[in-house]
Amino acid sequence: MNLDLKQKTAIVCGSSQGIGFAAAVELAELGANVVMLARNSARLAESVAKLPNLGSQNHSYLVADFAQPEQLKETITGWTGQGNVAEILINNTGGPPGGLAIDAQTDEFISAFTNHLICNQILVQALVPGMKEKSYGRIVNVISTSVKQPLSNLGVSNTIRGAVGNWAKTLANELGQFGITVNNVLPGATNTARLESILKTKSEKTGRTYEDVADEMKASIPAGRFADAAEVGSAIAFLTSPAASYINGINVPVDGGRTKCL
Repeated sequence: MNLDLKQKTAIVCGSSQGIGFAAAVELAELGANVVMLARNSARLAESVAKLPNLGSQNHSYLVADFAQPEQLKETITGWTGQGNVAEILINNTGGPPGGLAIDAQTDEFISAFTNHLICNQILVQALVPGMKEKSYGRIVNVISTSVKQPLSNLGVSNTIRGAVGNWAKTLANELGQFGITVNNVLPGATNTARLESILKTKSEKTGRTYEDVADEMKASIPAGRFADAAEVGSAIAFLTSPAASYINGINVPVDGGRTKCL
């Protein structure tokens, strides 16, 4: 099986921690040059130093805030304007706050739409020309199992994740002819700061202990546990490899079997 990513460059968004960092590590272990992209320069500097290096890799980072799409556009077009090309793009950013859809303010939807879909579009438009030149492109969007089955109390997230899923499927149809694949990884409950925040909020609202809330969620997962971020990172990395060249336009749940639909 060809998993070799040597001499390929991957831009990994939200990669200073959590699933993004785990994906960056997996890609580096397959030989890719990794460009980490997030908003905290100090954390990025620490994270890039932790990436595996097989001896000839050149890891680096870019600083941009997805809440400021024009800043992101300036950053990425500045990078490509210097002649840089990335064959791999991992779109990943933190999810919107929880809450019922009926209670959400319109600006919450607008903010989430900007952070997720608009910023993804900016990155794709900047990087696809280089992918076409190389006749090799892998775009992987880290979304959520809510694309298949909406999750309770995540009204804004469910809505925006669905939009990103359909955007990705449309791009897969448009770009497949150029050797570019577009796929979505749908993480389930994963040991990250995001999950910790969700469990803590539910604990505070219900008056139950954090442990009870966590155990209840684990009981809904056939695997009986939360995922490690590296397990999601492995799925992401596989989809970027030559071995996954004929996998295009799909949603891949990495959730221990929790999603009940096919």
